[in-house]
Amino acid sequence: MSDKILLNSKEIKIILHRLACQLIENHGDFSNTVLLGIQPRGTFLAQRLGKLLEEEYNIQNIKLGLLDITFFRDDFRRRDAPLEANTTHVDFIIEDKNVVIIDDVLFSGRSINAALSAMQSYGRPKQTELLCLIDRRFSRHLPIQPDYRGRQVDVINNERVAVLWEENDGKDAIYLTTND
Repeated sequence: MSDKILLNSKEIKIILHRLACQLIENHGDFSNTVLLGIQPRGTFLAQRLGKLLEEEYNIQNIKLGLLDITFFRDDFRRRDAPLEANTTHVDFIIEDKNVVIIDDVLFSGRSINAALSAMQSYGRPKQTELLCLIDRRFSRHLPIQPDYRGRQVDVINNERVAVLWEENDGKDAIYLTTND
């Protein structure tokens, strides 16, 4: 297996600031906007963006939820191992709100499709947008595209994008891994 670094810690920080600024341009004070991080890996990005918006850009009262999609996936019955659900923490209603779904890597689009279904349990949003840190082009199974993207990468089938977060993995970095 070989690894190639796509983004280092400094580059990730720059991209997070750019994404935060794009969100502010489109959502102002966030009074009618909520952020939903997809469990498990999108939550790190969502929490980091929420913190950045509050601490660096003085956006107060960000509504941030963590959404589990385990049993909304179209492939959950096809796995041999028993599934373990993640925690959902959405303590607000999304009815008539602008919702930004957040995930670390956009690959086939199936996770986003599941998130759209899971989100309906909390109301009908006014508008839904997608933010991802890494957009893997040429690998979609569904016609889903991000509204905000950190970096777009071209990846072939035997390659994988691995996102490491300081909070979980001890460092911020994004790698392209290849199984040789």
